[in-house]
Amino acid sequence: MYVWARLARTVLSARSRGEYRMGDESRLAFRCLPTDIDLNMHLNNARYMMLADLGRIDILLRAGLLGLARKNGWAPMMGGLQAVFVREIRLWRKFEVVSTIETWEDTQVIGRHRFVLENGETAALVMTTAGIYDRTGRRFLAVEELNAALGVEVSPRPPTEAESIFMRSHAGLRQLAKGGS
Repeated sequence: MYVWARLARTVLSARSRGEYRMGDESRLAFRCLPTDIDLNMHLNNARYMMLADLGRIDILLRAGLLGLARKNGWAPMMGGLQAVFVREIRLWRKFEVVSTIETWEDTQVIGRHRFVLENGETAALVMTTAGIYDRTGRRFLAVEELNAALGVEVSPRPPTEAESIFMRSHAGLRQLAKGGS
């Protein structure tokens, strides 16, 4: 089951967090609830991905991209992700999901979602690759096209070594999924 109440709260409160600009952070506060845990009494690994979704939705809403996508028949789509778990988030513990757009290459946007405990420690880190699919044109849009449509002038920074490794790994795994070697 999706986190509908949390989604509604994210959507309804997006305006209060202001417009998202490249380089900003989306910060969403949560508490680990009984519906979030697994047998170890800590945040279930699948729940991390759902909460990272909310960070992406917050960014898309606040940047104006969801409205633009709906108007133009575009669809935000995940390409893949990689997650690492460093500290557990136990039942009832408060935490934040800090989401950012890190950089991009052509049609591929690299995002980062950091799960931060109240003491500032990182509990988990999720790196994502995503894009915007033009259903009419049957293609992914170059980020420069999206920026132009949003009236934004910003250039990507070069990917870090970790981001480059992630993108290569993602491309290799995608090739394997399509039946390649």
